[in-house]
Amino acid sequence: MSAVQPTVHGEVQDLYQAHHGWLQGWLRRRLGDAADAADLAHDAFLRLIVKPATMSFASQGEARAYLRTMAQGMCIDLWRRRQVEQAWLDTLAAQPEPFEPSPEYRAVIIESLMEVGALIARLSEKVRTAFIMAQIHGMTTREISAELGVSDRMVQKYLAQAMLHLALFDAGLTH
Repeated sequence: MSAVQPTVHGEVQDLYQAHHGWLQGWLRRRLGDAADAADLAHDAFLRLIVKPATMSFASQGEARAYLRTMAQGMCIDLWRRRQVEQAWLDTLAAQPEPFEPSPEYRAVIIESLMEVGALIARLSEKVRTAFIMAQIHGMTTREISAELGVSDRMVQKYLAQAMLHLALFDAGLTH
């Protein structure tokens, strides 16, 4: 493994030297914030070190397309996280003032919400939709079946699949 590591680091270093400035500029234009752009550009190259991918690109354009695709996904993650944080802050703002959780508690809640969101996102579209309708919107099986255009029994199957997936995750049997 040590023989492979220097090669990967050398490839990442070459990629970094050739494209870091460009990637940071692209992110700055995309995000409108120099600090966020610097953080994400750094994180993009850190990901390549931690989890190396194929680094042999046929051209500068191919390397930049790869970095842009990776950075776009990171932007989406950042925006999602900020949406979750803002929803949490809005919920807190609606609470009476004595209910002010610590910054640590806030971080744990936001991280937990992100994990739940990622877990639910792994469900198939119909299973996810039925689960959200039932758990978030409080809809009945009959209402969900009418909305999705499927039988009550199929809605029950969707909800059972969602619950099984969540139970397996909770038991540590799936990731």
